[in-house]
Amino acid sequence: MLDRFDLTRFQQARILVLGDVMLDRYVDGSVERMSPEAPVAVLRADGERSMAGGAANVARNIAALGGQAILIGLVGQDDDGAALTRALRGDGGIEAHLITDAARPTTTKTRFVAGRQQLLRVDHERSTPANRAVEQELLAAVQSVLGRVNLVILSDYAKGALTDRVIAGVAAAAKAAGKIVIADPKSRDFRRYRGVDLLTPNRHEAAVAAGIPCGNEAEAVMTGAHLMEQTGIASLLITRGEQGMTLMRKGRPPLHLAADAREVFDVSGAGDTVIASLGLALATGFEMETAARFANLCGGIVVGKAGTALVHPADVTGALHARALGLSSDAKIMDLGQAVAQAEHWRASGLKVGFTNGCFDLIHPGHVTLLAKARAACDRLIVGLNSDASVRRLKGAERPIQDEEMRATVLAALASVDMVVIFEEDTPVKLIEALRPDLLVKGADYRLDQVVGADIVQGYGGQVLLVDLVAGHSTTATIKRLGRNQ
Repeated sequence: MLDRFDLTRFQQARILVLGDVMLDRYVDGSVERMSPEAPVAVLRADGERSMAGGAANVARNIAALGGQAILIGLVGQDDDGAALTRALRGDGGIEAHLITDAARPTTTKTRFVAGRQQLLRVDHERSTPANRAVEQELLAAVQSVLGRVNLVILSDYAKGALTDRVIAGVAAAAKAAGKIVIADPKSRDFRRYRGVDLLTPNRHEAAVAAGIPCGNEAEAVMTGAHLMEQTGIASLLITRGEQGMTLMRKGRPPLHLAADAREVFDVSGAGDTVIASLGLALATGFEMETAARFANLCGGIVVGKAGTALVHPADVTGALHARALGLSSDAKIMDLGQAVAQAEHWRASGLKVGFTNGCFDLIHPGHVTLLAKARAACDRLIVGLNSDASVRRLKGAERPIQDEEMRATVLAALASVDMVVIFEEDTPVKLIEALRPDLLVKGADYRLDQVVGADIVQGYGGQVLLVDLVAGHSTTATIKRLGRNQ
C-alpha cells in the first residue's frame, strides 16, 4: 500500500500546529568523580545545545518531511522564549506565531547528559490554563491563518495552551472552514476533544482515559470503542509501542498495524513524528488507512534514532526500498548524520563497530567473503559506498555498471551488512573521522600503510584488519568476460 507513496506531494501541504511549545536544552559533559558534598556525580560540562520541542517538534517533523508548518503557541517574557524564537527562525518550512504570556515562563526542559546517559532533567514550567485574554489571542491567531492551511494539529502537552475553550473554538472554526482536525491528547478526560476528527493517544493515555487496560489487540479495540462512544469522535489511532498501532473508525472494522521490527534506541518525540506524518498524509489526500500505515513506518524509523530526532524523505525512501526487497524495515541505508548517531548508540551499548569501504559494483563472491569476514570480526559492520560520481573518477566514465541506489540496496540485503553510507569523496577519510569505527577492514591485497584511514583509527586506539580475499574474482574481469561473450 506504501510502495507508490509519493513524498513530493507533501511540498504542497500547509498544516497549522497549535499547542504547547517548549525549549529542549541539553548540557553535555562527562563524569569522572563523585561529589564530596553529597552522593551525586559531578558533571564536567563541555557543551550546551537547544532545540524546539513539544508542539514545535511536531512542526519540525512536518518541515523535515517537506511540508510547511504554521506554528501557534505560548512563550514567556523571558530569555528562554527568545531562544525558542531564534531556534524556530533557523528551521526552514516553519512559520511561527508565538504569543507572549507574561503570566508564565517558557516551558523549558533542561537535560544533563554524560556520554549518552541522562543524569537529571530539570523542568521550568507553569501548567495553569491560559487566561481568557490569552485564549482570545490564540483563537484570533488561528482564525488569521485557517484559510491558508489544509489541516489542523492540536499538540497537547497539558501545559496550559489548549484550554477547553481553545479546543472547542478551533474545532468549530475548522469545521466551518472544512478542515480536518487531529489531536495528540494528554488529558485524562477525552470528552474535551469533542469536535476533533481523529485522536492519536498512546496506549497508556487511552487506558487512563477509558479506565480499561490496553495491553493487547482485544483490549485496544474495547478501549477505542469506549472512547469513541464517550466522545463522539469518529476515528482513533492508538499507538501501542512495540505492539504497533490500532486504527479505529466509526462503521469500519479495527485495523491492527504491527510495529516495524527494528532496534529501539530512543522513543523521545515518537508521538510528534507519528502525528506529523499522519497529518501530512491526510492533508495531501491519502486515505486514512494509508496515512496510518505511513505514520507507523515513520514512527518505526524515528525510534531507531538517538534523541528527539526527525524523519527525512531519505529515511522513508530507504525503509520503503528495504520493504520492497523483503528486508527488515529497519532502513540500513543512512546519511552521515544518521550513521554517526547509530554508531554512537552501538558503541554505548558495548558493541564493536567495524567499517569497510569500496565501490561494490556487480557484487561477486570476493565481495561477499570480505564482508562476511569483516562482520565476523565485529558486532556491527558499516559499509562506506563510493557514490556514482566518485566511482567515475576512480574507475572511468563507463563505471559504475549499477547506480549507487542499486548498489546500496544490494549491500543492505546482505545479512553481514548492518549499515550502508554513500560518500561523494574519492576516499572514506571523512566517514572514518566521523564514525570512529573500532575496527577498519580491508582486503589483504593492501599493505597496512596503503589502507586509507588506518592512521586515524590506530591513532585513537582502534584496530586495522587485513583479510584474505577469494582469488579470481573482480568486477573488471567480469565486465571483460561479458564483453567477449557479446
